[in-house]
Amino acid sequence: MEIRTYIEQLAQRSKKASFALRSVPAIHKNRALSAIAGFLDGSRNRIQEANAEDLRRGKSSGLSAAMLDRLALDTKRIDAMIQSVREIAAFEDPVGEVIGVKRPQGFILEKVRVPIGVIAVIYESRPNVTIDAAALCLKSGNGVILRGGSEAYESNRVLTEIVREGLESADLPQDSVCFVESKAHESVNWLVKQENSVDLVIPRGGESLIRAVVREATIPVIKHYKGVCHLYIDEDADLDMAVNVVHNAKVQRPGTCNALETLLVHVNVSERFLPMMGEKLKDVELRGCERTRKIFTGVKAATEEDYYAEFLDLILAVRVVDSMDEAIAHIETYGSKHTDGIITRDVKKAQKFSELVDSAVVTINASTRLSDGGVFGLGAEIGISTDKLHARGPMGVKDLTCVKWVVRGNGHLRIL
Repeated sequence: MEIRTYIEQLAQRSKKASFALRSVPAIHKNRALSAIAGFLDGSRNRIQEANAEDLRRGKSSGLSAAMLDRLALDTKRIDAMIQSVREIAAFEDPVGEVIGVKRPQGFILEKVRVPIGVIAVIYESRPNVTIDAAALCLKSGNGVILRGGSEAYESNRVLTEIVREGLESADLPQDSVCFVESKAHESVNWLVKQENSVDLVIPRGGESLIRAVVREATIPVIKHYKGVCHLYIDEDADLDMAVNVVHNAKVQRPGTCNALETLLVHVNVSERFLPMMGEKLKDVELRGCERTRKIFTGVKAATEEDYYAEFLDLILAVRVVDSMDEAIAHIETYGSKHTDGIITRDVKKAQKFSELVDSAVVTINASTRLSDGGVFGLGAEIGISTDKLHARGPMGVKDLTCVKWVVRGNGHLRIL
């Protein structure tokens, strides 16, 4: 079967399943989610065998250590997936939430939360996205079509099979969660053109993937092109705190979109702070401005491209600035509106920073790594949107719904 026909048929199956999901009571969706969690728990060996094959191929193809980390599913991450599904099941069902208003004319006007329909999620590397997307879409009453990267193909395939087994055991349509089996890039191009069946596309991956999806799509896209996250170390910062926050933001998982990529340091504390930071970040390659390089010998000179870069690796761009205003201007110029933060003991400066920095998430005396759906109490996230329409920041269950208006009258007519 040619790819175009395959994708069209897959999208139609998903649309049919999403129609059935619209009226599924919360108790039945929760039963399916509980079943999925149980099937994941009972399929650990199966998951890790598939993941081991992906890791083997990734190593042989030269994937970086950070990318292999994104790909790996160890016991702890499988536990986290199971916990995430159970947390999502415990959330209040957003579908059917009503805000009722009685108009002066006497009729009742209701704003009702409803599923979006069919959501295509196109993603790279991280196979846990398969479970997050499936669980969030199921809870919000949406069908989902999953198209993961070829580097995680076996992991994604097995995880989707497990989800579909859970759906079947709960008597819900298996096509509520569909998996694109084709590895061909052409499958993505056709998927994002299924405007008669698919309502929304959410790409998760590198900037090149997201720009390609936006360029090809005839369907609305919620996106973040990249996570160029900044921390500004103010002259009034607690420097010991700052060192620990910077270390966590850069080193804990450098291959994630909320990892720190550029550090901005006030000139008045630069000679004290930068050596402290360098001692803590021994395994990180630093790329600095001229003033940074005068403090650190042997540091590579930062280029203009470095300040725009999402390294997703143990590399950090560093710049010394004369003021908070200069730091904010740098973020405005080079940032991606993902997550940016300040370390300071000055409450007024913190407030000004949070007001002027136009990012989806602003942190104050905290790591950029906290910008995450699980941390924010969403159970998981289907993505971190840097768009400003419909959803912004980590997207949870409610962000996968829209609204409809229902007018309840008793023969009411419009006269004027």
